Amino acid sequence: MATVRPFKALHPAKDMFEKVAALPYDVYNAAEAREVVEKNPQSFLAIDRPETQFEPGHDMYAPEVYKKASEMLKEWEDKGIFVQDDKACYYIYTLTMDGREQNGIVGCSSVDDYLSGTVRQHEHTLARKEQDRIDHVDACSAQTGPIFLAYRSRPDLKAVIAKVKKEEPMFDLVSEDGIRHAGWRVDKDEDIQTISKAFENTERTYIADGHHRCASAVKVALKRRQEAGEYTGEEEYNYFLSVLFADEELYIMPYNRLVRDLNGMSASELLSKMEESFIIKESGEKVVPASKGTFGMYLDDKWYELKVKPEKAGTDEVSSLDVSYLQTYFLDGILGISDPKKDPRVDFAGGIRGIDYLVERCHEDAKLAVVMYPTSIYELLAVADASKMMPPKSTWFEPKLRSGIFIHKF
Repeated sequence: MATVRPFKALHPAKDMFEKVAALPYDVYNAAEAREVVEKNPQSFLAIDRPETQFEPGHDMYAPEVYKKASEMLKEWEDKGIFVQDDKACYYIYTLTMDGREQNGIVGCSSVDDYLSGTVRQHEHTLARKEQDRIDHVDACSAQTGPIFLAYRSRPDLKAVIAKVKKEEPMFDLVSEDGIRHAGWRVDKDEDIQTISKAFENTERTYIADGHHRCASAVKVALKRRQEAGEYTGEEEYNYFLSVLFADEELYIMPYNRLVRDLNGMSASELLSKMEESFIIKESGEKVVPASKGTFGMYLDDKWYELKVKPEKAGTDEVSSLDVSYLQTYFLDGILGISDPKKDPRVDFAGGIRGIDYLVERCHEDAKLAVVMYPTSIYELLAVADASKMMPPKSTWFEPKLRSGIFIHKF
């Protein structure tokens, strides 16, 4: 059963939430991160991406960069930009996008739950990306970006969320992308007990987004355990910052594909080969898939509807995913892209960017684009329950949690 416990959050002072809150560190490239911090030096991105405090070109993985993050975090706390609660609490974090709400419970999940598989994964991680966050978390002795977890919906948690949200919020702001972020402190003992017991009766939680942040927090905890020699398991480093959402409230957008060359083929040769695995129909308008097993493809200024051939459809949790079919029968089987994580010929675009972005890219640096039907949260849970892994870039969650709103110090 899951262990999720309250904690004494470090968070922005009441008048600082809007200035500090920032998108996750990994949605920006180096130039974009620097531009954000130059416009708003109090954006938490300055701490999350501390290379922005050095000259362009400075090694972003150098020891002095992580040391700078630690120094800035302490400095902002000393200045009163951040304050820490005296009591261990849970928090409610509500995001509203296009009129649709999702309500997260902010708490600290157990490292041992991750190690035992109670916290389930669905993606592999990259060692280099892990190491960056390991160094950041270790230097700061704090987790600054929450892990986005899901759980199967529970009436008791839904009730306590509704109750707490009738109170005055800690913060209520609208970010530059039009998403509303609001938060409430859960500080009444009976509500804290309700949440704790509900998770104790929850068999599993699931990483929706933040696999690298989660793996890094766990590895820092193991490092601290080794350094301590003896530990009780109650030390704060044995828990990682989480925001947990009910499965029914989550929204997954498609994670679309862009390909830079046709592997030496002409467009007509490519289409001919694709007919072995896809039912192909040319369309006079944009193709946005309306159901599982359907793709849109933009090639040579034309749109095509692609459908999975029923006799080739997969039957298990992973092979039945649209992203798996596309990888097996198109990206790898025809284009020779066997490792999409490393092959520079393929790129990925979150659905939030829209269809026009894909068309623009096909007029710039790509030869074709594939529009996906989004993976469902229930497909994700099924893969994780089966202890299997999805292909890379299978899910794009929106809206994104902001970093710097809740920080877990240890």
